[in-house]
Formats: sequence, C-alpha cells, structure tokens
Amino acid sequence: MRIVTEKQIREFIKREPQSAQAMWRWVDAIESATWLNPAELKRTFASVSFVRDLTVFNIGGNKYRIAAFVHYRKQIVYMKRVGTHEEYDKWGL
Repeated sequence: MRIVTEKQIREFIKREPQSAQAMWRWVDAIESATWLNPAELKRTFASVSFVRDLTVFNIGGNKYRIAAFVHYRKQIVYMKRVGTHEEYDKWGL
C-alpha cells in the first residue's frame, strides 16, 4: 500500500511528539501491506473500524486515530484526518 499524504503524519507528530513511534509503526505496517479487501485489512489491524466510506485506525493503544479512504484495487491509503482520540470524538464521522 502507498500512503497519500504522509505529510499529515509529520504535522501531527510535530504537534504530538509522543505519538511518533506509534505513528511510524503504523506507516511501516501500511507500506508493507497488500490488502485486497476489508477482511484482510482487519486481520492486520483487528481494532480497525469501518465508518461509511472511511477506515478508522486506532493507533498507539487507542490514543490516536487515523481516518482514511482505502482503495484496495489501487493499493492506496488516502489520509483524511489524523488526531487524538478526543479529537476523533469531535470529527462527526
């Protein structure tokens, strides 16, 4: 999988430096994956949620959330939002 855009991760880490290790671990897992469907993704990330057309990843023991569009055929993860668990509660997904 390829991530579009990793810039959001870097900006989030600047704001929340304690998230760096968990976020880069997530990036590594995404970039080494080849999922063909949501069931395969769920085998890698058991706590992932599917909210309408978004996939919501729980990162760092559920301290952080990443909402993204996952395009299985193109093998691309399009980042929509990155935030803390508290910020996620306000996103209105």
